[in-house]
Amino acid sequence: MQHKHLLTTALLCAGIYSCTSNSTNSNTVIPPVDTTHRVDTTHQVDTTNHTVSDSVLFSFAVMGCNRLDKGDVTGSNASTANLVQLDRTFDDLVQLNRRPDYLFLVGDLVIGKTSTASVIDAQLQAWRTHYEGSPIATSGIKLVLEPGNHETNDGSVDGVGEKEWLKIMAPYIAGSNGPGIGGADNCVTDQSKLTYSFDYKGTHFVMVNTDATGQTTSVPAKWIAKDLAAAHAAGAQHIFVLAHQPAFSYNGSTGDAIGAATRDQLWAAMQASHAEAMFSAHNHIYRRLRPSAGKSWMVIAGNGGSSLANDVGADRNFGFTIVTVMKNGKVLEKAYGREYGTNYNDPSPASQYPTTIRDTADISW
Repeated sequence: MQHKHLLTTALLCAGIYSCTSNSTNSNTVIPPVDTTHRVDTTHQVDTTNHTVSDSVLFSFAVMGCNRLDKGDVTGSNASTANLVQLDRTFDDLVQLNRRPDYLFLVGDLVIGKTSTASVIDAQLQAWRTHYEGSPIATSGIKLVLEPGNHETNDGSVDGVGEKEWLKIMAPYIAGSNGPGIGGADNCVTDQSKLTYSFDYKGTHFVMVNTDATGQTTSVPAKWIAKDLAAAHAAGAQHIFVLAHQPAFSYNGSTGDAIGAATRDQLWAAMQASHAEAMFSAHNHIYRRLRPSAGKSWMVIAGNGGSSLANDVGADRNFGFTIVTVMKNGKVLEKAYGREYGTNYNDPSPASQYPTTIRDTADISW
């Protein structure tokens, strides 16, 4: 990788989204999605000191949707990923003054969507090889991967995509306590390493497969509710849910998010357990929403490098989101982004397209 650039300019330019005030949690009824949180094009400078080293407990980065469109795949790129933007993000994270402890990539890393094992195997293996040859692999940032519909929604009845994912991406799966076949959620295949949870420095993370074999656009809501309740009862200081498909889409549509049946159960469980946020992708855009009267946020970090859902104005950027957990209990979110050339997969030199802060928010419960 030849990219050598700095993120110092990112600390000088920040776009601030509007932010609703915290309000009392309601019930399981989910009001219409609030889509008012959009980019303030005045690019106000963020003067809040969010990165004092001795006040940071830990941080993590999240991003999803980096695959190319099928027509843009070339023989020289077996991974089918938008490597230009993937490498820019890898470089940016390594060069941050304080590197995140974790990098969560939440699906659609490759084109996939095939029941031919050798095809998805080759794409996933090429992606892994590229990552492991990048400086970020030895940077101390721990990588955790969650599949998306392009990796697992292969149309097969025996879960070819899931099997290949579990085999190839095993080093980047951080747990195995999820639901097995059957159970309260009637899982068709074993989900124990696809939907699971783990703890880190008093924070509870729940990784969720939103596109399990035979159960696409759905989540094992009963298992999640039980897991969240147990974590909250055990005194988890913070709770974050990470998945490919969002509970609510960026524009309020129902076609690009988890189905309402399990979505409402998931969101009610998040509110009851005081989960700060759900982070996802699937929608090729960045957006921060508070979709109900409660305090949990829906953060869509789907601007990882796939062709964008909206490629004009302030939405026309690729990037990643950083979440910082402070020692005083605050949770702070920053979204970083960069513009690009004519086409989404064109070269993207940092000197021409610097990465800058596009959104900041206090997402504490």
